[in-house]
Amino acid sequence: MLTTMPRSTRTVPFREHQTWVQVTTPETARPDALPLFVLHGGPGMAHNYVANIAALADETGRTVIHYDQLGCGNSTHLPDAPADFWTPELFVDEFHTVRAALGIERYHVLGQSWGGMLGAEIAVRQPDGLESLSICNSPASMQLWLQGAAELREQLPPEMLAAMLRHEADGTVDDPAYIEATLEFYRRHVCRVTPMPKDFADSEAQMIAEPTVYHTMNGPNEFHVIGTLRDWSIIERLPAITAPVLVVAGEFDEATPATWQPYVDHIADVRSHVFPDSSHCTHLEKPEEFRAVIAAFLHEHDLAAAARV
Repeated sequence: MLTTMPRSTRTVPFREHQTWVQVTTPETARPDALPLFVLHGGPGMAHNYVANIAALADETGRTVIHYDQLGCGNSTHLPDAPADFWTPELFVDEFHTVRAALGIERYHVLGQSWGGMLGAEIAVRQPDGLESLSICNSPASMQLWLQGAAELREQLPPEMLAAMLRHEADGTVDDPAYIEATLEFYRRHVCRVTPMPKDFADSEAQMIAEPTVYHTMNGPNEFHVIGTLRDWSIIERLPAITAPVLVVAGEFDEATPATWQPYVDHIADVRSHVFPDSSHCTHLEKPEEFRAVIAAFLHEHDLAAAARV
């Protein structure tokens, strides 16, 4: 399906750098179907692992836009940028730069993991034209994320947990025992598809080759968060979100229910959906079910947007 849909790529100038953008258009467009921006996670994991969401173009008759955020994938890499360069505000500005360059004024946003956090950062600023936000597998606070990760790590075999704690304390997170324990955590709570889908492997490979953004903002892995986002929280700002929001997660997600519950508690127009027998990459583990839930939400708010015109 993905190979038959019209697709184009371009770069957009952003702060003296270049952001790579991919636009997927449907074979048959629906006039009321607004464009969807897909925000990848990481930070720094590039668009590859969320590429299959482009299938929503034909399935819903709308344009779907992916882009590689600055510092990763096909966009400009900045390995020498200082740590304080990499901020949520940077990526909010990049989103609107891309949107404006494409001439899109009314739109939906879907963000996965860090992308959902970024989507929330966009939405709390109440931009004109944001018709809906889908927050997928995302925490509202990194402290809640760390607490959830600690709870999930307690479920690993005792020797694996002991190895993790020992090597984190010693700063030897490249030790084979630590890496094996990390992979077991990933198999349980990040992506439960075996073997790992190629799209995910491609994003991971580019991040390993150029880890600046991920290591600076997050840390060495999903649960040892020592980067600049370690104290990030959007909870107190969530009441500012006026756009309708869908929050989705997986049953075994590393984004545990406690991490995303603040979105449900503090956003006025919000609903949630948990996919059974899936984890953090629900869109890869249950792609058809995932897209069906997203498509229904988008269609509902396409109609709401059209009714206001």
